[in-house]
Amino acid sequence: MTAAEENGTVPQEEKKRTRLISGPGMLLVWLYGVMVVGAVSRSAVQISTEFDKAPLAYSLSAIAGLVYGFITYSLVRGGETARRAALVCCAAELAGVLIVGTWTLVEPSAFPDATVWSDYGMGYLFIPVLLPVSAMYWLRKAARTAGR
Repeated sequence: MTAAEENGTVPQEEKKRTRLISGPGMLLVWLYGVMVVGAVSRSAVQISTEFDKAPLAYSLSAIAGLVYGFITYSLVRGGETARRAALVCCAAELAGVLIVGTWTLVEPSAFPDATVWSDYGMGYLFIPVLLPVSAMYWLRKAARTAGR
């Protein structure tokens, strides 16, 4: 217990903040961190050098990187609000992977170059489709163990 907690000066939100990066949560933070670096660096290079070739694909990769970054931040931050925000983002991420993955298979000409979510993340060993499912399971489990 910290001195602030002993004095009762810690806000109620801080006292109740659920730790989300214990156990498997730490692996999720690491994997999301790797995906942030991969998606952001890939899209930055592609947007700066050949944006006119496939603007939709490169923009979607940049959006994926931002989503991964927000989820990483939420997992590290912890707390119920961050857990809920991460859960919503993971659901949106999964929807994006499924929509873009299906779109790239049905209409490949719409994507002259691949995105992070193309073919359900095949270029990233299918991590983009497996990661949000794993994260949503972990986040829901974290809520149950915290008594929510």
